[in-house]
This record gives sequence, C-alpha cells and structure tokens, in this order.
Amino acid sequence: MQDLGYYNGKVAPLNEMTVPMNDRACYFGDGVYDAAYSRRYRIFALEEHIRRFFRNAESIGIRIPMGKQELFALLNELVRKVDTDENFVYFQVSRGTERRRHDYTEREGNLWVMITPRKIDESDGKATCITVEDTRFLHCNIKTLNLLPSVLAAQKAKEAGADEAIFHRGGRVTECSHCNVHILQNGTLITPPADHLILAGVGRAHLMRAAAQFGMEVVERPFSVQEMLLADEIMLTSAGIPCKGVGKIDGVAVGGKDAARLQDIKNYLCEEFNEETR
Repeated sequence: MQDLGYYNGKVAPLNEMTVPMNDRACYFGDGVYDAAYSRRYRIFALEEHIRRFFRNAESIGIRIPMGKQELFALLNELVRKVDTDENFVYFQVSRGTERRRHDYTEREGNLWVMITPRKIDESDGKATCITVEDTRFLHCNIKTLNLLPSVLAAQKAKEAGADEAIFHRGGRVTECSHCNVHILQNGTLITPPADHLILAGVGRAHLMRAAAQFGMEVVERPFSVQEMLLADEIMLTSAGIPCKGVGKIDGVAVGGKDAARLQDIKNYLCEEFNEETR
C-alpha cells in the first residue's frame, strides 16, 4: 500500500480508516503525538522520539497501551508494509474513548499511527520566514494535539509566500510553527532554552551535538527578534529538516555571514540521517 493507517490494532490504507467520534482527540485534542522519518524502511532516531512520546504522555496522565519496546517493534513493522521507502511516520495517543465531558475516566489511551510518503529536506536553499506573536498556551514543551495557533501561523506564512512562521513572546523568540529556530553568532550556536515555551525537538538535540563536534560553543538562552535579525546565521531544525538556513525574515535579507560553517553542520546532519537509515 502507498500509505497506512493504524488504530488500536486495525491496519488499512489511510483513506479507509475511521475512528470513533467519542475518541477524546476529536472533542478536546486530548492527546500527544510524535513524528519521525524513515528511509530504506529504517526510522531515524526512533528511540529518541519514543522516549519523548512516553515522557509527554506521562506528563498529562495518558496511559499508552503498550511499552516502549512494543511500540518500537510495531512502528518498524508498519513502515515495512508501505511501498515507498521514504516516509513520514506519525504516531499519537489520545486519552481514550468516552462520551464528551471535560473530566475523564482513567483508562488506556487509543494509539494512532499514520505512515505517508515524504522525504526529509536536504536542499541547500535558504528558507523565507515571517514573525508571528506567540499566543499559544504555556505548555509548549508538551507535544499535544492542540495545534490551532501553529495551523494559523503556518497559513499566514503560506499566504505571505514564506516557508515558516517564527513565534515570539514580547520580542523573545520561542520557536516556529513546525520547527525549532537557532542562531549562529561569532562561532557560537545559541538556541532557546528547553523550558515551557518551546518543544525541545529531537532535531535540536542533534544540532547541538553536531555543533559540539565542530568545536563550537553551544549556549541555551533566550534571544530577541532583533538579535536574531542581526545574527551571522539563522537555522531551522525539525524531524524533517536536519538543518536549513534562513535567508529572509519579514521581507528583509538576513544571515549569510557564516555560510561555510552552516553548510558543514547541515552536511554533517544529513549524513548522520543517511548513515542511520542505510
């Protein structure tokens, strides 16, 4: 099959799958998710994604209906059922199924998986971005299903002809609608702290390790929109974007002052993906 859906043990092509209306994901977005990419039927950094998935579920009291190793085996089994060998691997757990009410009965959650053809972004082109006031709630460190602000920001970027929207709270840069954002300044990688205002991405962790491999100082601290605009380079990372430079923000050219270092890091991270999925 070209794509695949999974719901509590049922497997079928994605457009044939259905879920109960009383799944709490439908009414409340009451769940958490994670996502990774596969190549040659091997899923990159899957253990890291699963650890975060379980940590996020535990933080809001959701019981995943299998253990980490069982989920690891299931995802690897499912990815081999699709025809294409480069895929987006998405998995989520909702709190369970019951009639709509805000409070809930403790029970095992419902596990969803979606596998669809998609490649990671290894291109050398620069991204264009816009800035958007961050109006999300204060649990951004939990990868919940409540993504309406990100949906609206991504649409705003699309309508502006941009690739991504960079969130800020009162001038402090947090993250993007899809990605983490970082800056290079005087050979130092600066990334927002892993507090409740951002989701600390797996790609972010790999970027920080890569920078250290190149002998760069890595600093986790807040930075402002103005500091970002003046940085030597601005970088985006996510599960599907190992590392991408930003060339324009709000119509103004940015970065371009440390292109060789940016390219070295990007090449390192793309090769890391290729090595693990070879």
